[in-house]
This record gives sequence, C-alpha cells and structure tokens, in this order.
Amino acid sequence: MERIRLGNTVFEGLNNAYLLPGDRPTLVDAGVATDSVRRDLREGLDAAGYGVADLEAIVLTHWHADHAGLAGELQAESGAPVYVHADDAGIVAGDPDAIAAEREIRERRFGEWRIPEEPLAEVTAFLDGHDDLRGDRVDVTPVEDGDRIAAGDGDLEVVHLPGHAAGLSAFAFDGERGREAFVGDAILPKYTPNVGGADLRVDRPLETYLDSLARLVDLDFARAWPGHRDPIDDPAGRARVIAEHHRERTERVVSVLDEHGPADAWTVSARLFGDLSAIHILHGPGEAFAHLDHLVAEGVVAAPDGDGRYELLDADPDFDELVAVPETKR
Repeated sequence: MERIRLGNTVFEGLNNAYLLPGDRPTLVDAGVATDSVRRDLREGLDAAGYGVADLEAIVLTHWHADHAGLAGELQAESGAPVYVHADDAGIVAGDPDAIAAEREIRERRFGEWRIPEEPLAEVTAFLDGHDDLRGDRVDVTPVEDGDRIAAGDGDLEVVHLPGHAAGLSAFAFDGERGREAFVGDAILPKYTPNVGGADLRVDRPLETYLDSLARLVDLDFARAWPGHRDPIDDPAGRARVIAEHHRERTERVVSVLDEHGPADAWTVSARLFGDLSAIHILHGPGEAFAHLDHLVAEGVVAAPDGDGRYELLDADPDFDELVAVPETKR
C-alpha cells in the first residue's frame, strides 16, 4: 500500500490518498479538484509505478470535496467504478436533487442558528464560491455496511461510521499488523472531526458520532489510515480520547447556558470558539448545535424558543451518562 500525500490550500489539513497495488489497482480517496492536488496525485501514482489509466477501482470514504473532488475525472480517464456509501452517493454523483436538498437544510440551519448578517454573507460566499471543488459528476456504485470490494490483491470491508458525514465509511483490510482500516475523517490524529456542521443532513449528529466512536473502539483496529496527516497506531485509544473531548465540550455548553442564560447556537459557539471566519462560520455553530441538540434529547436543555434560544433545565446532569466514553480492550 502506498500513501500519496496531497496538498490542501482550501480546507485545513493536508490530505491523504492511498493506492493499493496488485491485481486490481485501487485508489482510496481522490483529493480536492484543484490543479495542485491533481498534480500531487498524478505524481504520487507515477512514483508508485502507476498511471490514472491503471486504476480499476476508486473508493471514497465520504462526499466532502477534499476526499471526492477528483473522482469524476479519474473515473473518466480510467473507467474505474467509484464506490461510496449509499448515504453520500447522490452528492458525489452530482445529482441535482441531492445537492438541492443539502443546500435547503443548510439555509434552514443557518436561520435556526441565528448567524448574524455579516458572517452569514461570508460563509455563504465561501461555500458558493467553491462549488467547483466537487469536480465532475461521477457514475457512483453505492455500497452499504458489511459489503466487500475487491481491491489490490485482497478486499476492503465497508464499515459505516456516520457522524462527520452521513455516509462516512471506513474500509477494513488485513494489513501488516492485523486488521487495519482506511478511516477517512472518522478519527484524525490531531484534530477532532467536526460534528454538526460538516454534514447538516445527519440527524442527532453527536449521538450518531458517539455511536461510531464506540464501534471503532469495539473493532479495535491495529492501525488506522486517516484522511489527513499520519497513521494512527491506536485507533481505539484515539476514538476514546475524542469521546472524552465531546464529554468535556458538553460540560462547557452547559456552563455557557448556566452562566449567561438562554442563548442561540451562534451565541454558544461564540462563547466556545470566539470569532470565526470562512468555513468555521459553518463548523462552529454546527458543533454547538450538535451538543445542544443532544442535551435537548436528554432533557437537560429545553428545545429552542421562537428566537432560537436554548434554556438550561438541569445545571448538574450526569455527564458520564450523557456522553459515555467507551472502554478500550487493551
């Protein structure tokens, strides 16, 4: 397996694509549709002794442009099928209805979160100004949890891990250390993947993501290959650390409401993260919303009133019950 490092000047964090050589040369993730990343990918394939035309399968961990943007043009040149989870297939395929539905949810959430006029205009311009990063339309082959895809000299097992994105999936395989996986942005070695803003289609985003973290702990992969930065040698441990981070953030959200009174998602976000710009104007209140939404479902916070404000009902909940941190097997 060859890791191909890709630049990323639009979104944070350098990306990874992975080449599985062998009887069925397979690429995992494709990078964002920019000239510099296109060059990085082709040079990486060439260094491994392959060209785009040699690819016989392309596998995408999720729909975000920095993972799927070049898939369409790679498919056009290679004829390779492109596999992605069914929940993300419509957006990757460029289906107008799927894209319109995602945009409708985005506009509704922005209103519910009470993003002020100036940052709203900034984030809308940022998102609309980068539509081309999604690249060409793709003829998608949808997959589901548990499916197996022939890749390289073996196969990849689909492991659905929604939260950061509705269709986000890891792809498990037998590696040098035992069972390993390409995990996309399910877990990352440095940052915590955004939940709540990265894919507005996800219902109960925090609970959904916590369930995926618990599954990663239970699977106890020997090593994970993420969509950004370096390999993770203890994926279960990293999943546990991220779950602990969300428990601590839940405590902070409760503290904000306790100290400052009822507040909308934008105001809670400002207390948590301060001033935001560009894509973070989406991710900040999205993260706040994910936690507020979870607290509403657990009866700790009242559902937002007509002004989008959440009111604290219980200032001293059991945070270990609200956000359970799974035990590792090691």
